[in-house]
Amino acid sequence: MMKLFKKLIKFSLISLLLMFLAYNSIYLYAKVTPKLSINSANGYYLYDKNGELFSGNSNDGWIKLKDISPNLINATISIEDKNFFNHDGFDYLRIVKAMYVNIKNKMKLQGASTITQQYARNLFLDFDKNWGRKINEAWLTVRLESHYSKDEILEGYLNTINYGGIFGIENASKYYFGKSASDLTLAEATILAGIPKSPSYYSPLVDQTAAKKRQQIILNSMVKNEFITEKQKNDAAKVELTYIGKSQKANLSTLMYYQNAVIDELKRIKSIPASFIETGGLKIYTNLDIEVQKNMEANINKYMDPKSSIEIASIVMDPNTGKIVALTGGRDYSKSQYNRAISAKRQVGSTMKPFLYYTALENGFTPSTTFTSTKTTFTFSEDKTYSPQNYGNSYPNKPISMAAALAYSDNIYAVKTHLFLGEEMLVNTMKRVGVKTPVAPIPSLALGSEEISLLEMMTGYAALANEGYKIEPSFITKVEDINGNILYEHNTQKESVLNKSIVYILNEMLNNCYATEFIDYNYPTCMSIASKLSKKYAIKTGTTDTDHLIFGYNKNLLMGLWSGYDNNTYTTSAEGSPIKHIWADTMESYFKDKDDNSWYNMPINIVGALVEPISGNLVTKNSNKKKILYYIKGTEPTSTEQNLDDLIPTIKTD
Repeated sequence: MMKLFKKLIKFSLISLLLMFLAYNSIYLYAKVTPKLSINSANGYYLYDKNGELFSGNSNDGWIKLKDISPNLINATISIEDKNFFNHDGFDYLRIVKAMYVNIKNKMKLQGASTITQQYARNLFLDFDKNWGRKINEAWLTVRLESHYSKDEILEGYLNTINYGGIFGIENASKYYFGKSASDLTLAEATILAGIPKSPSYYSPLVDQTAAKKRQQIILNSMVKNEFITEKQKNDAAKVELTYIGKSQKANLSTLMYYQNAVIDELKRIKSIPASFIETGGLKIYTNLDIEVQKNMEANINKYMDPKSSIEIASIVMDPNTGKIVALTGGRDYSKSQYNRAISAKRQVGSTMKPFLYYTALENGFTPSTTFTSTKTTFTFSEDKTYSPQNYGNSYPNKPISMAAALAYSDNIYAVKTHLFLGEEMLVNTMKRVGVKTPVAPIPSLALGSEEISLLEMMTGYAALANEGYKIEPSFITKVEDINGNILYEHNTQKESVLNKSIVYILNEMLNNCYATEFIDYNYPTCMSIASKLSKKYAIKTGTTDTDHLIFGYNKNLLMGLWSGYDNNTYTTSAEGSPIKHIWADTMESYFKDKDDNSWYNMPINIVGALVEPISGNLVTKNSNKKKILYYIKGTEPTSTEQNLDDLIPTIKTD
């Protein structure tokens, strides 16, 4: 037994010696490696389409540690890493304690990352928690500790950490409180020190209650770690703070959504190194049109009710290249960082119908093809029924043309068309135009019951706006390292997926949504903005119980908007009205001083015919209304178009 004990002692001593040698060897090797250039690393500079710097986590706001308020420094060390000045990059006792607590509770309740580890993590472009990434992060931690003093590491950390979408303590201090980080009070400092743990939750502009609770935790830790007294804690907790929430950079509240979308795209580019260390920082040239972004935000603020919590997302794109020139994922980034333009999937309502009617035109329909629109129940196998309704329960109770159905967004006509063609046909068209989200071949698909992101719908609409080509949306044109070496350059890929002549016919019909010739038993869907529109546009709106959408374009610009509540609260028709005006004012502003060369040239195989817009029949001397509709040569009406109701056996008129 004694012999075995001696062997265990010997084995343990040898193991400890080997660990000691390995440990020191790693730090010795790190010492002789090239020194990391951290003052330029973790910096990215974002440029707009004109090459003007507009944003980024750059070193412009870098502040020396000696110029940062001791209140902020002490608060950060106390809550993030109380042993910062005593460890070599890893707090081993804290790691063991965290492992014990997490294993005991069978969930992650505590972390053990030191300030140096967090700083090393910030030197990477992404936060994938794979083993390779963690090993690289640990190695960077060792290199930082080997080459830099504690003060230098702390200075770098505080100048790059995320304070709710605002990077660096100097920028954050000016943003939240309108002052330099050198002047932060204890109350202000403990609020800011609480944000990095969860920037989207502990920002005082998002949730003041949560921010105050976090502040109290930090103040308690500062007392415990003897940075402040009990009285100082109590006095700081009582201070009523005023938050400015403004930046010197233009339109920060929406620019941050665009910036985040740029960084998301950057992470997907395989030619970009995984860490900033390898590039010394990045110069990212984007497609942002700052004037469009400013205009869009101004119109959102003009028309959206400031007292309402209803949200908005919008995208403006060049449909010929896929370049996204403006974007917002919400009304105010400082209050919500969730990018609804990219991440949210919502029902798209009647904005699905242009793809349905393209499919119909491709399969023999014309703008004059009629179905009877009346209150209808569709009956299927196993006695299943479907009873869609027109908006406001308004029905003409007579045959109407496809052109009229599109102008009024008639639901009965749409479902009849969908069933006549076969439900898989629309599914296939959506795939063709680049919508990757799977959609189900169900009767309600014609009315946009499926959930698709705004960005994906913009991809689909781009194929209509650019006369039939599928393109990929993009934010970035070029990426360079800090020395100007090109790491990536975007190359627009276009694939012909739709018939140009049929797209032209459809676009002409979509122009009728604000045409006075269609004022009859109902009004076209966009008559409320007709007086604002000086150019010719194709437009389609969509409404569900919880969502409002609009997509509109010509050959040079495409804009789409969504509005609704994050919790899917039902909306009113009045709450859907603002996005129409935002769309109209933003588009008109863009084309204000531009030549009127934005509509499409008519293909040589297309012919116009003067018809009655509601019935689709050729005009007679008794016709009250007249409108030119467009057709493939040889398909224009010669007398009365055939009504297709009798060809759908699954219809029962109520």
